[in-house]
Amino acid sequence: MSVLELARAEIRALVPYSSARMEAAGGQLLLNANESAWAPFGDAGLECHRYPDPQPAALVERLAALYGVRREQMLVGRGSDEAIDLLVRAFCRAGRDAVLVQPPTFGMYAVCARVQDAAVVEVPLSADFEVDADAVLSAVTPAVKLVFVCAPNNPTGAGVSLETIESLARGLAGRAVLVVDEAYVEFAEGGSAAALLDRYEHLAVLRTLSKAWALAGARIGCLLAHADVIALLRRILPPYPLPRPCVAAAMEALSPQGQAAARERIDVVRAERARMAEALRTLPGVRAVLPSQANFLAVRFDDPGRAYRRWFEAGIVVRDVRRYPGLGDALRITLGTPQENARVLAVLGEGA
Repeated sequence: MSVLELARAEIRALVPYSSARMEAAGGQLLLNANESAWAPFGDAGLECHRYPDPQPAALVERLAALYGVRREQMLVGRGSDEAIDLLVRAFCRAGRDAVLVQPPTFGMYAVCARVQDAAVVEVPLSADFEVDADAVLSAVTPAVKLVFVCAPNNPTGAGVSLETIESLARGLAGRAVLVVDEAYVEFAEGGSAAALLDRYEHLAVLRTLSKAWALAGARIGCLLAHADVIALLRRILPPYPLPRPCVAAAMEALSPQGQAAARERIDVVRAERARMAEALRTLPGVRAVLPSQANFLAVRFDDPGRAYRRWFEAGIVVRDVRRYPGLGDALRITLGTPQENARVLAVLGEGA
């Protein structure tokens, strides 16, 4: 069974929009897109008066090398959020199909599903926030077209083993697309599910430059998947998803010097994660620090509201995650610089 048989028939049959830039290959004098002939003031060589390439070849090549995939297995868009939305629209028929999520987890999976009028099937994580592969597979019905796994998980920070992901991939063959969200994988100790792509055509992996690569403001993310899935999603991708300044920022960050700098910072974050977890556990009012493979710590408090207010009054904003199942006493703290982290600890310790 081809993975495309899980997709909506009308998307498979769709004739995609052909943009002026797609039809301009090899041209020198471009007069086909109704662009301005002049660059804007302060353009600095970016040529923002011209539409960008839908999938810039140099950026795609660099990202494919970084993630260890082939170019045809990659779609670049506006953060991984856009890829989530494209997957839901391509595979879920409104009012008929469903996605499966494992709360507590990233909220955009369910939001995109509900915008599409797809149902949301919930299979909660275990008491220690681990993925229960057997429970997930048991809950998959013919209506479920996408199964989302956040690895490492947001907001808990818990990792997901490649063995668990492969177990899910085997069990979902011919049934649903397994979507593994690896927004935080650079901070984790295990490998990437991208290594499994050639074995499972129904596996998709989300990656982003927002976290480890420090480009949250540029909004660039990737979907790694079978070439047929990538080709399908390109049919519904907006004509020009990647602004030229964002592409330029990504190319700089992914240069050899940029990659070396990013890896140094990742090492700092990992060291700070261990240091902060140990220090937080010693503070009065802290009940537990959850194990994390991400760039944040989820922390349980005797009085989370009081802790939140103390930090807020000191100008420090952390994430209140008490609305999530199983996290009614928790706050999520992003790891900052060593100096910022020391301030977080000092403020909480002052009121002890």
